[in-house]
Amino acid sequence: MKILMLAPHPFYQPRGTPIAADLVLRVLSERGEQIDIVTFPEGSDIHYPNVTIHRTPALAITKGIRPGFSIKKMLCDVFLLAQAIKLIKSKNAHYDVVHAGEEAVFVALLLKKLFGIPYVYDMDSSMIQQLIDKYPQLRFFQKPLRACEGLAVRNANAVIAVCQALKTEIEPYCPKKVAVIPDISLLNTQLRSPQEAPQETTQEKIDSLKAQFNIAGELLMYVGNLESYQGIDLLLASFAEALNQAPTARLVAIGGNPSDIQKYQAQAQQLGIGQQVHFIGPRPIAQLKQYLDQADIVVSPRVHGNNTPMKLYSYLDSGKALLATNLTTHTQVLTDQIAWLADPEVSSFAEGIAHLIAHPELRQQLGKAAQAYIAHSHTYEAFSRKLKTLYDWVEDDLSTNITTPSVLA
Repeated sequence: MKILMLAPHPFYQPRGTPIAADLVLRVLSERGEQIDIVTFPEGSDIHYPNVTIHRTPALAITKGIRPGFSIKKMLCDVFLLAQAIKLIKSKNAHYDVVHAGEEAVFVALLLKKLFGIPYVYDMDSSMIQQLIDKYPQLRFFQKPLRACEGLAVRNANAVIAVCQALKTEIEPYCPKKVAVIPDISLLNTQLRSPQEAPQETTQEKIDSLKAQFNIAGELLMYVGNLESYQGIDLLLASFAEALNQAPTARLVAIGGNPSDIQKYQAQAQQLGIGQQVHFIGPRPIAQLKQYLDQADIVVSPRVHGNNTPMKLYSYLDSGKALLATNLTTHTQVLTDQIAWLADPEVSSFAEGIAHLIAHPELRQQLGKAAQAYIAHSHTYEAFSRKLKTLYDWVEDDLSTNITTPSVLA
């Protein structure tokens, strides 16, 4: 098949959504598809067989796209639509299907109306829930927003839900086909694409964090962006309280942009833990295993959203004890057999930190069970098999149903 993939984010960058797009491209390329991907101007090129990357215009006002909704991102989405239409109208372009992620599903919806090209909706999260979480005043417009989301889901030939909670959430929209395809651990270096982004190829040995920061006690580690939904406020306040019982423990946070790092460094200072918390910024995915190997405890304090964070699978695969909030975003994957679950409150999360620090045998037990779980259920092979099976279904469905431009349901 010939596929037009819409990726409304910088690509490639070493963070959740671009990494997920990278995995999809690798699998579909292996399947022999011809793919044109339209994406934002920022990011590094990665080369795959049968894949061509098309980028929207690089403008000064669209630099520094962050995760989540923004006016800057909406402007890039307009350019993405224009680029997609240009490709569809170009000579020799006969796309069988559009593969659309995030808000690009609405671009795919319009393309279906204009050109009759069916689409697959790659749903990593509920955009409407994200908007309401970020802008609570939008809850008054929840009904029309949900109607828009339902329109996008109903008109998709298939929806890929990253977790069971998303599948349950969209079932009232009566989708034609839903496949739950969870994320996977990124610790297996064989995951990477045939030619990796330049900054991702380094395999040099990293320095010891405990030596670098003179850490005598346990090392807690957070990996990911520092957006508010990640619960960094909860993490810092909880860690400050836990230090009363474990004064030699230290927290290292990997990831985040400079402005967020500065914000949370100031917050740590205000809490009196500026010397006990270290924000070291983004690191290459290729070095993730080396960093996680140095941790005693890994943390996911997320407080908003139902989708399971991609980092959770690498955390579990690391063999280190995981502390996470007791929310659907985590509990649809985690049990108390493979992680310590705490309420999203300072006292409960602090208690979890202190308890894991005080019980090394429990940390070892949880880490070993977590690794076994990942090896059984969340490998690249499992992801590849599920995505290829879905596209087998899509191909069969397209062969028996011819889509033409029409009024949408």
